[in-house]
Amino acid sequence: MLGHTLASHRGDRVIALDANPDAGSLAQRVRQETTQTVTSMLEDRALLDRYADIRAYTSQAPTRLEVLASDGDPRITEGLGEHDYRSAISILDRHYNLILVDTGTGILDPAIQGVLAEADQIVVTMPPALDGARVAASTLDWLVQHGHGPLVGTAIAVINAVPGKNLVDLDRVEAHFAQRCASVVRIPWDPALAAGGTTLMEDLQPGTRLAYLKLAAAVADEFRSTSPRE
Repeated sequence: MLGHTLASHRGDRVIALDANPDAGSLAQRVRQETTQTVTSMLEDRALLDRYADIRAYTSQAPTRLEVLASDGDPRITEGLGEHDYRSAISILDRHYNLILVDTGTGILDPAIQGVLAEADQIVVTMPPALDGARVAASTLDWLVQHGHGPLVGTAIAVINAVPGKNLVDLDRVEAHFAQRCASVVRIPWDPALAAGGTTLMEDLQPGTRLAYLKLAAAVADEFRSTSPRE
């Protein structure tokens, strides 16, 4: 939904890459226009010179967001390593102005290492629960300890699927991450997203759309920051 929001407000090309090594489902959130995946794109990389060549491997939503799917077979996606994802991002970087990469949860996975090496900015997502907040905080600790401190400083923390009534003191959670990250955004629980299928922006409740707009603005604010890759 962050990708949808950014794509609908920008006039250039925005793509979301599913880099979940456990057979990610990102492409199932949009109407699929192709059965091609990041694996097939990498296999054909020598033939990809123009944007039109890349477009044959992506599905495009009404918001103009494009999605490059991962393989449905985890045995294939687990075989993609750091070099493969860095190559995929390099290919997309020649044709898209903004690349969003959806990763798995295993930060030690080789695929994630490849994504981190190419990242200009990260978005750390957590549920509105204490254990999820602890995991997110530990992730930030790991990033700092392994040389990715600049990514933490410009990170956007997202408390996702916040219900109308919550037993957790989210103000304290937000205060903790506000001290470590550039911004913290809460996304409310929304029945349209809970279904887990194809979701259009107009299906969301007004408060959810506004929250994603705030998230997109927080991400865009950090475009002025110096990339850790520079």
